[in-house]
Amino acid sequence: MARQLNLLIVNSSQQERSTIKNTLQNLDVFTFIECEDSQNALQLLKKQAVDVVITGLDVGKIDGWRFSRMVRSGLLKTPKNTPIVLIPPIYCERIAETTARSYSIDAVLPFERHRQLPHTLANVLSTHLEKSSRLNLLLLEPNQQRADEICQHLSLSFACTHVNTTNDALSLFRQNSYAIILLDATATRANAAKELVDSILKYNPNQAIVTIIDNRDADYAEQLLLLGVTDFVREPYDISILSKVCDHAARREDFMVSYAEFEEKVSQLSRSEQNYKDLFSAHQRILLHLNTVVMELDQQGLIRFINPAWEALSGFGIKASLGQPLSQFVSQEYQLELHDMLALVMSEQQQQAKIELQLNNQKNCQIWVECRFQLIRNSTSKATVTATLDNIHERKQAELQLRHLALHDTLTGLHNRYYFDQQLQNICSSVKGLNDVEHALLYIDLDHFKIINDSKGHQQGDIVLKEVSQLFGENISDEHLVFRIGGDEFAIILSNTNLLDAHIVAESICMAIEKHKFHSEENSYSISCSIGLTQITLENHDANECLKQADIALYVAKSLGRNLVHCYSKEDASNNTLQSGLEWGHSVREALQNNLIELHYQPIWDLKNNTIAYFEALLRLVVKNELIHPNQFIPALELLNDTFLMDKCVIRHAIAAVAEHDELNQIAINLSAQSFLDERLLPHIQACLVEYQVPAEHIIFEITESASINNLSATQAMIAKLNQLGCHFSIDDFGTGFSTFSYLKQLPAQHVKIDGSFVRDMLNDPIDLALVKAVHDISHSLDKRSVAEYVENIEIFKALKEIGVDYAQGFFIARPMPINELKKAIPTILSSKTIR
Repeated sequence: MARQLNLLIVNSSQQERSTIKNTLQNLDVFTFIECEDSQNALQLLKKQAVDVVITGLDVGKIDGWRFSRMVRSGLLKTPKNTPIVLIPPIYCERIAETTARSYSIDAVLPFERHRQLPHTLANVLSTHLEKSSRLNLLLLEPNQQRADEICQHLSLSFACTHVNTTNDALSLFRQNSYAIILLDATATRANAAKELVDSILKYNPNQAIVTIIDNRDADYAEQLLLLGVTDFVREPYDISILSKVCDHAARREDFMVSYAEFEEKVSQLSRSEQNYKDLFSAHQRILLHLNTVVMELDQQGLIRFINPAWEALSGFGIKASLGQPLSQFVSQEYQLELHDMLALVMSEQQQQAKIELQLNNQKNCQIWVECRFQLIRNSTSKATVTATLDNIHERKQAELQLRHLALHDTLTGLHNRYYFDQQLQNICSSVKGLNDVEHALLYIDLDHFKIINDSKGHQQGDIVLKEVSQLFGENISDEHLVFRIGGDEFAIILSNTNLLDAHIVAESICMAIEKHKFHSEENSYSISCSIGLTQITLENHDANECLKQADIALYVAKSLGRNLVHCYSKEDASNNTLQSGLEWGHSVREALQNNLIELHYQPIWDLKNNTIAYFEALLRLVVKNELIHPNQFIPALELLNDTFLMDKCVIRHAIAAVAEHDELNQIAINLSAQSFLDERLLPHIQACLVEYQVPAEHIIFEITESASINNLSATQAMIAKLNQLGCHFSIDDFGTGFSTFSYLKQLPAQHVKIDGSFVRDMLNDPIDLALVKAVHDISHSLDKRSVAEYVENIEIFKALKEIGVDYAQGFFIARPMPINELKKAIPTILSSKTIR
């Protein structure tokens, strides 16, 4: 389900807070948090993060400007680049914008324009970046030492860019925007400086420029000012003076415009109260009618009066529109609603009414407007309706854009999981009490999609997902809903569709995807999908249960060979078995997510040096206070494609244990085939090594022989990356496929584990003995260490030692045990095996 955005409103006025919420709540995008003063808001932000802040100006002892500075400080729980919108009661535009830049505020919007909030937030949320209040400064100074000194002293107020030549300065100026240009115009560089100033001001006459001069010639200084230089400093100068001159020059335009605005405000306030009221009323009347359409309708809904704003809005002339019904200009889908609302007002059931609808303009384009109606009676008690129409097209577009983003998958354009949950709940609720209504739910998974991501990259995987989405559009009619649930999983709700028709639709989807040719560079390939199907009827209308049934049916389809459709049936034994497996898998996943794991460690014995070489970390889960071994939970995780979660937990806990316990000099960690080719694996290993400060050479990773040769090139690449990191690598269960000996030399592993099935019977079966020797010999010939598993008695232990095998592992040496037991057992293990 898509997460809603947390929006913090800081405003001392309850009415203004409510107005802001009412303006935004129809978007169904935000979760609102309210604070009436800045200190309460800061206490909140010390504990939790929010996604957007809307603050007033007068919000307590810490005003809105300084409250914003606290957010930008990075001292709070919320990120320092959290978008901030300031809503003052009134403002001088230039002063507000200048101050906002200094305090790194994203947008300033007076409260009277609160209806523009959706559009403003859409812009802010799509563009907000790391905030900085420093102004950009371009410094031209050939002397590197002096340039470094100037940049250092100006660094608090300016982001300095230094160049040595006029050509470089002119080139950067044309590519970037700078609040100020500071250049060396001393006697030796006077002519070059004048030419540069002339070139810059021809390009941008308003560019602020400060020059450094070294003589007392007033004529020279006057020439520079006449050229258009903003200010100058004369050597020798105090560096603090230079900083002030630069700051004033950079903000000169802001000061001048702000002063003019401020002067106008003071001038207005200085006029007599009555003149001010008259002027204010006149302006209000002008503003009321300037962009707002005002019209009068008779009792039949015909237009009797209309102002010139109608032409600007609709494109229709005033004379041609008079005497016409307003409904004639309204889009078809809103005409009935408009008729009913006017009837309520005309009959005096409502004195006032408001509606948002679409007008068709002269170019036959649809424009969103907000209509307000009010009943008025004249001296003869004849009723008329006054109407005002405001253009809200931009606001509605912003609302629709935000709503679309909240309900759709950004990659494919299909509906997302959040919308799926809503619609599944709605359609399941709609069948209550209806015997003859049937719907269907399809749950779809692309077969072996992970191979595409691993072998061809995620960019190609994204292309496949987009093309599959287009295939859905071509094969599913508009009355049905298609969703991307996540990854390569999709769902389709087929409304008013019986089971047979739903099965036919599902089969057509399978066929369409299977027949489609996907292209990658010069190659083309095909994929398939598996589909689980369940009915939504009066007897089966619980949304959670329907989703569960479709999920089970999907996995049955996969277990039956993939590329097929399976309908859920309670009588299907495979469903019940799979359901219990899925439920167990979810319990296992929950245990991993809650870190309910326990690592046991089994020593690996060095047969040549008679000591413990390293330890293998073996996972146990704690489910309902019971210790669960891998053979009981790994199949369930494989069913859910969730073995990476298991390996991630083991890697973190094992590396943390190495950092905590000196006895664990080196440990081996098993990796599943799924995790080994997961792009998230290597960054996770690196992060854990850094977090716990463990040298990489203390870690050995193991993967089975069969998994390593399934994708040899990818395995080689991953082992090489782990070796480059400093980790060691081991091929586990080697020898089960004797034909794979040729692959061993292609894998840059340091250890080879001889499969335990050979070791266990090597003293009774000459073939097993020969295989053990062969694996050992070929390992040594490739400069790899051999490790024998399942060493369960002293006879096997001694035989391996005679063969020359490097390491041994098994119950004869020690059973796997928790770290605390292992610490106590190590002295006994060392003494008993050394004596032997």
